[in-house]
Amino acid sequence: MVIRLPNMSAVFGEGRGFRAVWLLEEMGIPYRLRPVDLLAGIEKDTEFLAINPAGFIPAIKGGSVTMVESLAIMEYLIARYGPTQPAPDPRDPAFPAYQQFLHQGEAGLAASIYFVVGAGNFAPEGRRQNWSAGQAREVFDGRLGLVTRQLARSPYLAGETLAAADNSVTYALELAQRAGGVTLGEAAPRAYVARTSGREAYKRAMETCKSTKASAIKAVAAQAAGQ
Repeated sequence: MVIRLPNMSAVFGEGRGFRAVWLLEEMGIPYRLRPVDLLAGIEKDTEFLAINPAGFIPAIKGGSVTMVESLAIMEYLIARYGPTQPAPDPRDPAFPAYQQFLHQGEAGLAASIYFVVGAGNFAPEGRRQNWSAGQAREVFDGRLGLVTRQLARSPYLAGETLAAADNSVTYALELAQRAGGVTLGEAAPRAYVARTSGREAYKRAMETCKSTKASAIKAVAAQAAGQ
């Protein structure tokens, strides 16, 4: 089913914007992706800065609605246009797990590994092994343990079917593997990422997010060369 919106939503930026693009693909909502190159600098990108003056991605604009923060965007899309992407009813026994892992995908996983990625890839050579990056990695590893424990109970984080919590966590785990130096040692999270990333909606999102796809290909090649 394709949901026709009054105005096509525009997603600004990849990175965490991949979560929104993937969700839109799962829900069948038409959209367009507007790339934002943070590394090149956004000082002259007046269109994007008009959407989000704070200058971070992602952002989404559709009709009179403008939002930033990837999880807020996802929750809005599900509440406004769902439930074509599974999101348990608040009275469903699976809802607490759904809510926890939806937010843990950012607060405990992606936000922590973000600082590890920054230190390892962008910091001056002598400052890459710093205390804060080590602390962030410890936080990530601890939260990954909760994900692994949950996957021993069910194939997805909120039960038997994919939900937005899985979009959230999958993005964080892939970021960690591609740029954070993380290897998923346990079989359960490895199988989980293979399962979520094997979905057709995920594949369509990857074709749309060309920079994300290029980074994924580069990471696979680097891992193969290191073996």
